[in-house]
Amino acid sequence: MSPHRSVKTVLYADLKEMGDVPVRQPFPSVHADRIDPFLLLHHLQVQVPDDRPVKHAGVGPHPHRGFSPVTFILKGGVHHRDSRGNNSVVWAGGTQWMHAGRGIVHSERPPEGIFEKGGEQEMLQLWVNSPAARKMEQPAYFALHAEDTPVVHSVDGLVRVQVIAGELNGTQGPIPAITPVNTFVARFSRGGRFYFPLPPAHNAFIYVVNGVVKVEGGSVYTALHAVVFGNDGEGIGIAADEDSVVLVASGQPLNEKIAANGPFVMNTETEVLEAMRDYQMGKMGILIEE
Repeated sequence: MSPHRSVKTVLYADLKEMGDVPVRQPFPSVHADRIDPFLLLHHLQVQVPDDRPVKHAGVGPHPHRGFSPVTFILKGGVHHRDSRGNNSVVWAGGTQWMHAGRGIVHSERPPEGIFEKGGEQEMLQLWVNSPAARKMEQPAYFALHAEDTPVVHSVDGLVRVQVIAGELNGTQGPIPAITPVNTFVARFSRGGRFYFPLPPAHNAFIYVVNGVVKVEGGSVYTALHAVVFGNDGEGIGIAADEDSVVLVASGQPLNEKIAANGPFVMNTETEVLEAMRDYQMGKMGILIEE
């Protein structure tokens, strides 16, 4: 088997409006469906409005069931509250990983103090599907701060990789993903190179947040592009033509039927309807923001 995976497809992150929040979404799109077990990727970059309290900005209370919404904070911070009583702020370099399980209501607002840090928010949100056997487990929330995130460096010191979930070169990520998943945030200085060994059975992609990178076995890719790989190699080699930030993700495919409607991702339409009913009946809890 080749040491380098081939490039299967390249996806541009089109701009979409999610309510009044503009986000970029490389997948799913008209060009590509989900990348099992990854359901969706959003890239948000906004200046927080300073003409209203931060508790009225961002994303207000909304439900989820059946998957894990994961937020990688690149700039600024996020204040998370949910119907299970979790209440935390995670700043740039940190990650919020929530197993929605049988159902949870949460909000994601800018934190107090964000204007002292420039008032900008940039983050990625990746939805990771849960297998049918674990969709109705109790929800769980994990706040991983930058200082608690393990880092792997390249030999030349030009690449710094945060290991959030999974394993990289013997370093284990702290997040207990419920299926085999690797998520890394890599920051390249110009000229930096790094090889990411990945399980051949995993589906894998990278997303170029900013900068320009060259992929071994592929081509040159600029910001706002997701590169999806085939399952024909032992890993992915990346070299940076300029300072760059890249999300690297791989996961064991679930190969299960998906029925989805908005914030609910289940296996049958009946289960989606049950999720809607349970949310309306308050079975996912209630979030009252103070």
